[in-house]
Amino acid sequence: MKYKDYYDVLGVKRGAGEADIKAAYRKLARKYHPDVSREADAEVRFKEIAEAYQTLKDAEKRAAYDQLGQQQPGQDFRPPPDWQKQYGETQFAFDDIDLADLFAGLRGGRQHSGQARANMPMPGQDYEIPVSITLEQAYRGTDVDLDLSMPEYAADGALRRVPRTFRAHIPKGATDGQRLRVPAKGGKGLNGGRDGDLYLNITLHPHSVFRVSGHDLYMDLPLAPWEAALGASIEVPTPGGLVRLKVSPGTRAGQQLRLPKRGLPRPRSGEGDLFVIVQIVMPGTMSEKERVLYKQLAEATKFDPRTQFRQEVRNENRTH
Repeated sequence: MKYKDYYDVLGVKRGAGEADIKAAYRKLARKYHPDVSREADAEVRFKEIAEAYQTLKDAEKRAAYDQLGQQQPGQDFRPPPDWQKQYGETQFAFDDIDLADLFAGLRGGRQHSGQARANMPMPGQDYEIPVSITLEQAYRGTDVDLDLSMPEYAADGALRRVPRTFRAHIPKGATDGQRLRVPAKGGKGLNGGRDGDLYLNITLHPHSVFRVSGHDLYMDLPLAPWEAALGASIEVPTPGGLVRLKVSPGTRAGQQLRLPKRGLPRPRSGEGDLFVIVQIVMPGTMSEKERVLYKQLAEATKFDPRTQFRQEVRNENRTH
């Protein structure tokens, strides 16, 4: 039989009073309860905590536990020879018993090792599935119909796959990489245990216009050279519809223009932003009149787009 240090599990001293033991149990139970905890080992820790408390809260069981002495956790041991006479009404086979079963059976007739566990409420398994939605669905929220085949244990312990069909709501503001919890839609619990949860791992379909980063959106905005030079008022698409964007004179290629609160909604409040990246687009073909106008502009302007470029080249040459 393996030794478990119930005092250490609850984080109390061996001489702790009943009130201290109860307070320690409540604090740890809240932290590790599988319904609320995100700790990786929450379920295992919760069972250990409950097992320790069930023994130490009972004066008779605690006295019997203390009589076992203090061992190293996980160490094999056997109770003292007179322990059976003092505390056990049933003959125990100590080589085939868990410490929890030993104390569960004190003064009450021992259950077969494993039988207590077989009757314990066991929570159902949590599962994760990928769910892909459009950007428009993420913007407004949507319902998705899920047609799943879930692993489930039958009453005889056999594992089988059971079809499950239900509708899940995805709130507005869901975004790429988000993990949404659907309570009690995972594996079925055993012996009255709670059902597991289903987690939806959200991905967004690629969009033809928008790129997504969290709740912010990015898009390229093509501008004609004269629109960038002279300024313009441009109609721009957003998830909520078309809006007007004022382009200032002298706008440069690659410049980032911000449309506040035109991105995806945030789950609690507010919205992300839409960032517009300016792209200067030349005409594919030009008429003779357009060529003449461009030539006149070239002759009239003193603007040199490579001034800074040449200066950097000269500086680089000096350093070598």
